[in-house]
Amino acid sequence: MADNPTERAARSQRIVSTPELSAWVSASAGSGKTKVLTDRALRLMLAGAQPDRILCLTFTKAAAAEMANRIINRLSLWAAASQDALREDLSGMGSFNPPPEMLARAATLFATVVDAPGGLKVQTVHSFCQSALERFPVEAGVPPGFAALDERAAADLLREARDGMLQACLLYTSDAADE
Repeated sequence: MADNPTERAARSQRIVSTPELSAWVSASAGSGKTKVLTDRALRLMLAGAQPDRILCLTFTKAAAAEMANRIINRLSLWAAASQDALREDLSGMGSFNPPPEMLARAATLFATVVDAPGGLKVQTVHSFCQSALERFPVEAGVPPGFAALDERAAADLLREARDGMLQACLLYTSDAADE
């Protein structure tokens, strides 16, 4: 019997979350991107990656918060789960027949993440780029100590620029009419 679309999607999600593969995830809203990226971060840690060496990037603050919450919630469940429940959860992520050392690691990952210097980094693309610019301003060609504009300041500057352009157009139109 052929598998259904839900089974195919779940299989694809397990493949993309495999730590040994490089993957680019692009899909529509509600298709499971956050689940895939959460599973991928968890599987990287299960494979031995240190939490402070993992960077998860997403586009929105809401998605970053959701991903961080899902990871922490899952790890806290693993810390208190029975061996059978843990084995079942790891199997659902694609770690079929997880070895005893993986089960032991899963049970201790919550403490590892909480104790990690800098913790697990889940950021927006925007905040990552801003931190890179702040860390390497000379290399990026920006003045050291620059400050990113908040939305209100950016809107004020945009309004000033628009008003200045409109004033210049009015002056130009007025000067052209006088000639």
